Amino acid sequence: MAAAARLGWDDAHRPDPPPHETSTVDVIGTTLEDVQTQLAAHRQPGFDLADAAVRMLKGEAKMEAVGTFTRVDGIREIDADDMPALRAKVPDGWRMLSVRRA
Repeated sequence: MAAAARLGWDDAHRPDPPPHETSTVDVIGTTLEDVQTQLAAHRQPGFDLADAAVRMLKGEAKMEAVGTFTRVDGIREIDADDMPALRAKVPDGWRMLSVRRA
């Protein structure tokens, strides 16, 4: 069965980007909506929020979140006969975003 994958490079605009470029930000809010709004305000162009670990602050009616953003501003497709061959074709610094039958 043939397969195709969409790949995202962490920074397609620089000649030698770091593999899996990330940034993190700490925010404190009173509600999840407040935390999400603050995290969205910190998102830079070409980055998506990949993780947001939230914890309640002890003795306060507030929560803290550590948001991790990853660069995803370059996309291309590759094809292969099966999943092992598809995985082998993923270049360094790229990651598979989705897979479909070709």
